[in-house]
Amino acid sequence: MAAYWSEFLTIAVAHLLAVASPGPDFAIVTRQCVLSGTRAGVWTALGVGAGILLHVAYCLLGVALLLAGSPTLFNAVKLLAAAYLLYLGIKAIAVRDINQQGEGEASEQVFDIRKAVMQGFLTNGLNPKATLFFLALFTVVIDPQTPGTVQLVYGIYLAVATFVWFAVLSLFLGHRAVRQRMLSLGLWFERAMGLVLISLAVQIGLSSL
Repeated sequence: MAAYWSEFLTIAVAHLLAVASPGPDFAIVTRQCVLSGTRAGVWTALGVGAGILLHVAYCLLGVALLLAGSPTLFNAVKLLAAAYLLYLGIKAIAVRDINQQGEGEASEQVFDIRKAVMQGFLTNGLNPKATLFFLALFTVVIDPQTPGTVQLVYGIYLAVATFVWFAVLSLFLGHRAVRQRMLSLGLWFERAMGLVLISLAVQIGLSSL
């Protein structure tokens, strides 16, 4: 059991460093919180956490090794991820009036829960950097002799920890004062977030060439 605890701590620290670094997940949760409030951010965070379970599932099934061993297939996943982020970015830039999203408490009822969860899930699930991270965890950090049930527990922890991280972040970003400050920038905020998403899409797309 001591070996598993040591392994778990290594995974927990590596995950904390990875989840805290800015990326597609951070960008999409931030945008949801500012435009639609804390609840939208939390539901998006739930989708991001569910995306983690997708990575864990294919790692346990050995699909991650297949992706790593097939550059063509992995590049296809990268291009799919880049296309999705590009779509979100262009959609954000194309917004004509950010005030249509609403402000204050009323705006928190505007968002679609299923859409928020799906955006979080797709953003994380299609992230090739997340694929590489989990591949490294399950092939380098986690001992092949570690029982599947223990590895599954690791995976559930990673999903829950990711959700908690972004849910707490949503409490801050969705706070009325923070939202009003960012919303005061109007269309500039939305277009800035769009450019961030497009930039991430370009980076991912170029890495597949």
